[in-house]
Amino acid sequence: MHEIVREWFEESIEAAQKSVTLSSVVTEAAALMVNALKSGRRILVCGNGGSAADSQHFAAELIGRFETERVSLPCVALTTDTSILTSMSNDYGYDAVFARQVSALGAPGDVLVGISTSGNSASVERALVEGRSKGMSLVALLGRDGGRIGKLDGVCRILVPSSRTSVIQQVHITILHAWARVIDEAFRGA
Repeated sequence: MHEIVREWFEESIEAAQKSVTLSSVVTEAAALMVNALKSGRRILVCGNGGSAADSQHFAAELIGRFETERVSLPCVALTTDTSILTSMSNDYGYDAVFARQVSALGAPGDVLVGISTSGNSASVERALVEGRSKGMSLVALLGRDGGRIGKLDGVCRILVPSSRTSVIQQVHITILHAWARVIDEAFRGA
């Protein structure tokens, strides 16, 4: 049992250490978000399963606060409205649940963050394609080889160097917290 726990920590630490190489692209994505928010735009976030939870977590950090008091910032997790999710799934198929929301809520200058550990989530992929057509800035938090989403044009791609879903999700939450920290600093005293 002890060996399982020790190996788990070692794998997590190794993935986090390898992810330091992502600092530049994580900073690039943070700058997109800060610039959008300072221009009066908003951030939309989507993902499935654990990535849905991460979307909601990030929205809560921006609307509430991360570590410092600041103004509430507009961030919408597209994963939370059960009536929208179930009606879109029923009427248009699950692959459309986020794209329809992006169509309704997204605007030029907004940022759309799509989270997918595999990079193959059709609902996230379609949301990003819709966001591109709306003139939004696009960010994708991915893992493994980036999947289909990793091949989309016009997307700031952040590819976590791991093939284990749980480890990818751990690094994703670290990245979301880094963004929240940068955004806190950008709006300190505002």
